[in-house]
Amino acid sequence: MIADDSLADLAGIRHGFFTREGGVSGGVYASLNCGFGSGDAPELVAENRRLAMARLGLAAEALATVYQVHGTDVAVVAQPWAPGEAPRADALVTRIGGIALGILTADCAPVLFADEAGGVVGAAHAGWRGALAGVVEATLAAMERLGAKRERVAAAIGPAIGLASYEVGPEFRLAFLDRAEENDLFFETGAAGRFRFDLPGFVERRLAQAGVAAIGRIDADTCADADRFFSYRRTTLQGGSPYGRALAAVALAV
Repeated sequence: MIADDSLADLAGIRHGFFTREGGVSGGVYASLNCGFGSGDAPELVAENRRLAMARLGLAAEALATVYQVHGTDVAVVAQPWAPGEAPRADALVTRIGGIALGILTADCAPVLFADEAGGVVGAAHAGWRGALAGVVEATLAAMERLGAKRERVAAAIGPAIGLASYEVGPEFRLAFLDRAEENDLFFETGAAGRFRFDLPGFVERRLAQAGVAAIGRIDADTCADADRFFSYRRTTLQGGSPYGRALAAVALAV
């Protein structure tokens, strides 16, 4: 489990960006696969989630995750829902202590938020579509509706695909330039008319522009580090197969 200083220094907040290590799954899912939608045995995924929650000092049933769809909808969590009843959303917020808000990723950027003084936490799944569409801003707005103030919010960007690994075509870059010319800052020229995209850097800029002052960022490339991370892109480049999902979670202490 990896912690970020921006959240670790907050006494009332528990959080973690979990790697693929320390679980019970095998094969391509080895070993801490926390995604029920991955194709792994459900009982193994459930045990991996229990192990992750234990690292945060919480019970297995404290974890709430959503059915992620690369959008901007935010779920307000009053209590974790039953298996199979998760709403379609890409972010979660709560002001209830002891509930862990979980995001599942395999290259997309997990973002964890906390306003310790306001007693509100949030979590967002920021793939390129969601990040461009405004999932970061939607999460902050939902936190504010629960009483948070964005100038007090600390945010941490977890392990995600890095610039060196994220090669894209010209049409991808144009989608960002159509929104704002300054987005060209997050692209480097690659080979044969292609580009490399800095997803974590783009998410960090969106957080800063939204008014978040305390922003942490885990410097880890999920695609390049097969020992520690699951990666959709790495799996695709190797011919395609099922792949696991890593968990990032944040909770208010009780």
